[in-house]
Amino acid sequence: MAVYGGIQAHEVERWLNALTNAAYDRRCPLSKVHGGNARARTARQDLLHFATAFRGGERSRETVADGLSRWCQHYLTEAEWYVLVGGRQPVAQAKPTPRVMEQPTEVPTADEQAADDALEVLYQHRVG
Repeated sequence: MAVYGGIQAHEVERWLNALTNAAYDRRCPLSKVHGGNARARTARQDLLHFATAFRGGERSRETVADGLSRWCQHYLTEAEWYVLVGGRQPVAQAKPTPRVMEQPTEVPTADEQAADDALEVLYQHRVG
């Protein structure tokens, strides 16, 4: 299974709820969807279209699951995907550091801290 693995048909309702809630939660990275307000609006409209088509019986579970999988591939980062499936952000491989008596400690930048905080909020909307 690829990083953004397929969404199973029996999980469609949970995924629709989790993604829609996260997309409208202003604290989450999905509310910005990595590209600005226009892209975020389009992403939310796509989610609402999937939900309406599924709940109205216009599309089968399998079709909606396939569409949601493609939506995730298009709009989510790898870290966001892992958070939503119930895991944590994948651990990046540590960079080798030179052996020195005193090593400087890395202080996360404001952007990195904001991204970590957003992923913590996104964890509240997890599916798994």
